[in-house]
Amino acid sequence: MGGKQIRLFLVDGTPGGLTTLEVGQWVGHLVSGPRSQFADLLKRAEVTKPGVYLLVGSDESAPDGTVCYIGESDDVSGRLRNHVRDKERDFWDRFVVITSKDEQLTKGHVKYLESRLVELAGRAQRCLLRNGNEPRLSSLPEADRSDMEYFLDQLQTALPVLGINILRGRVESVDTLSPPKASASPVFEMHVPKRGLTARAQQIDGEFTLLAGSRVAPRIRASATFAESTASAYRALEARRSALVDNGSIVLDDGAHVLSRDVVFHSPSTAGAIVAGRSCNGRTTWKTADGLTFAAWETSGLNEPSTGAFENRGT
Repeated sequence: MGGKQIRLFLVDGTPGGLTTLEVGQWVGHLVSGPRSQFADLLKRAEVTKPGVYLLVGSDESAPDGTVCYIGESDDVSGRLRNHVRDKERDFWDRFVVITSKDEQLTKGHVKYLESRLVELAGRAQRCLLRNGNEPRLSSLPEADRSDMEYFLDQLQTALPVLGINILRGRVESVDTLSPPKASASPVFEMHVPKRGLTARAQQIDGEFTLLAGSRVAPRIRASATFAESTASAYRALEARRSALVDNGSIVLDDGAHVLSRDVVFHSPSTAGAIVAGRSCNGRTTWKTADGLTFAAWETSGLNEPSTGAFENRGT
């Protein structure tokens, strides 16, 4: 995949405030911000256009701790006003509004985008979707459908830049017009033979991802003899494991504890600790089928001869 130029604009000059995003020559336009700046959002012209929107909140029991509602409207501002007054959807603290700069998105287009976004988010399982049902995919001419699939491809790059990861992961398109774009490492494996545990993982788009079907330990093996710093780390591991059980990511299958979905971790060591039930050095524990450790794979390019612009620099 080639590079992309992404332009972010902090509307009031402060990080975390109202932010717009555009990608190169793409016609899409995103505006994101906290709920506290909802009134400022409604003053902007783009929210009176047809578009789709995300309402995002936090819930520790949800996958990745994220709750999301995906909607559409031919006048986004009017629909968002209704959501503010809706006490049953009071979970969100952040919004993302997605419209087009070229004024070409129609009601049919945004309904198609809403349906596909709900589908892709459901398959990625990176959030708890608060949509009551899966929107029906609107019928579009073949050329329009191709345009909207390209629109979705750009969104899969743009949303994570704003910290919205609900589409990230091993998401394969159900449409041949939109092939999967995620860049992935080789598959790494971890084995704990004495406990009958085997797990698989990949680094996907920079995130260390424990893959569905991996077998993990039934508990975190802490000890009363641990020093306080170690005990604190184990309590954090147990809290993470409990959250994965609560949200259905770890399930009991024929007596074994198995991952029901892909789960992202901040490091290979944390993923390894969930698998083994104790702390481990994930950089050396995770290995490919031919024995390459994660650490060796991660640094494999460092020993290659440089061909950059600094080679023949004169003095």
